[in-house]
Parts: sequence; C-alpha cells; structure tokens
Amino acid sequence: MSSLREIKDRVGSVRNTLKITSAMKLVASSKLHKAQKAIEGLRPYEGTLGEIYAELAPVATSASICTSPNPDAPVVLIAVSSNNSLCGAFNINVIKAATDFIRSLEGKEVVVMAVGRKIYDAMRKVVPQDHVQDLSDMLVHPAYVQSSALATRMIQSFMAGTYSRVVLIYNRFVSASVQNVTVENFLPFETGASDVSDAEDLRLKYIFEPDPSEIASALLPQLLRMRLHGAMLDSAAAEQAARTVAMQAATDNGERLLSELTLEYNKGRQEKITNEILDLVGGSAE
Repeated sequence: MSSLREIKDRVGSVRNTLKITSAMKLVASSKLHKAQKAIEGLRPYEGTLGEIYAELAPVATSASICTSPNPDAPVVLIAVSSNNSLCGAFNINVIKAATDFIRSLEGKEVVVMAVGRKIYDAMRKVVPQDHVQDLSDMLVHPAYVQSSALATRMIQSFMAGTYSRVVLIYNRFVSASVQNVTVENFLPFETGASDVSDAEDLRLKYIFEPDPSEIASALLPQLLRMRLHGAMLDSAAAEQAARTVAMQAATDNGERLLSELTLEYNKGRQEKITNEILDLVGGSAE
C-alpha cells in the first residue's frame, strides 16, 4: 500500500486535473453552441443552392468545371483537422482517412492543403514537405472570406489544368456525440439528380431572368465556395463536440479515480490510527 503522503499528493493532483478538464468542457460546450448554430444556419442555404443548380445543370455552360482538362495533373487534398489536441479521435480519424486516400492513388502526385496544425504535421510524413501547405490560420476564426478565396484559387487552378482533381476530407457534424469523417469530391463538380432533361423542359417549368445558362454559370462558383465554407464550419462544430465529449469522459474518469484514492486514503489513515491506539494500549498494559 502506498504511503498516506503519496496518496494525498495524488488526490491533490487529480483534483487539479479535474478543475482543468471541467473548465475545458465548459469552454468547448460554449463554443459548440456557437459553431452548431453557424453550420445549421448554413446548411439550408447550401442545400437550396445545390437544388437550384441541379435544375439548371442541363443548360449549364460550365463544363470546364465538371470535367478535368488535365487528368495527369496532381491531385489536391484539402484536409481539415484542428490546431489543438485533447479532442478524442477527431484528428486521428481525419489523418487516417487522408493517409488511406493518398495510398489509394498508388503513387499519383498529391498536393495537400492542410487546414489545421495536426493534419499539417501528419501529412509532412506522408508526402514530400514541399507538397504540403499550412493553412492553419483559417481555423482561428473561420470566415467566408478565407474559404471563398481558397475555393476560387482551387477553381482557377483546376480550370487551368494545374490540378486534375480536388478532394475534401473533414469531420461532418451530425450531433454532439456523432462526427463522421467525410471524403468528397470538390472538383470536378458533380451535379445532383434533376427531372429536367433539356432547356425546353426548364423553360416550361420556371420563368428565368436572365437566361438560365447565365444564371447557372454565376451560381456554380458560388455553390462551390459555399460548399467549402460549409466543410470548415462542419469541422469546427465537430471539433468542439469531440472536445466536449472527451473532456466529459476525462472528468468522469477523474472523479472515479478521486473517489478510489479518497477511499484508499481513509482506509490507510484509519489503519494508522488503529495501530497508534494499539501501541498506546499495549504500553499502558506494560
């Protein structure tokens, strides 16, 4: 059995750790509320844009975004993690998905846009360091301006034939306890299903001003920018959800350990007092 002094020191250490984990859980919970509100407010807008473009797709003239002009060019991977740890398997899942995806390309050149220090550090061990760009600053305060600039750069590079494909990997926020790793194509753009077969059907179904093809050409870049920003907000909400759950688990484990140590300390103290009483009684009898 450990000495009472050692047990007491451990009890103090656990209590100090509990203060930290409890505070981190409260902070993460507060940030989760804001991040969840942001992504849930964006999803209907992004979904409606996608539905509108799906209807316009038959008359769209943006075929250069829907097919790769240079299939032999490198593939771009935009991987989103976090800048900090203590969020459970949040970063591990993204790193594993990114590593598996790169290996599935079987040697094809890959350029990684690492949004987060954790994925940046991990990807430097998987691909050449000059093929990894650090975009961790985007996570400090996720803003549409930054996401839009990155999306525009990817669209221009794709259309110029610099890259053959752009893929997004991030944690999608489902609920406070569920975050799913998502791997999806960003470019070339894949249109959704539509019941409109040609321009004539479209004109019979809707009245457009200006021309439908002009609307589609202007709408697609906006949809892509919104999709990338949605991935950033999804990841931000998923990170805070994962951190909240991780800190709650750490707090629960700490409280259980504190209870066990307190019980052990009380037993040891009781045993020590009993032995002292026996010594006194034995001395008096002599």
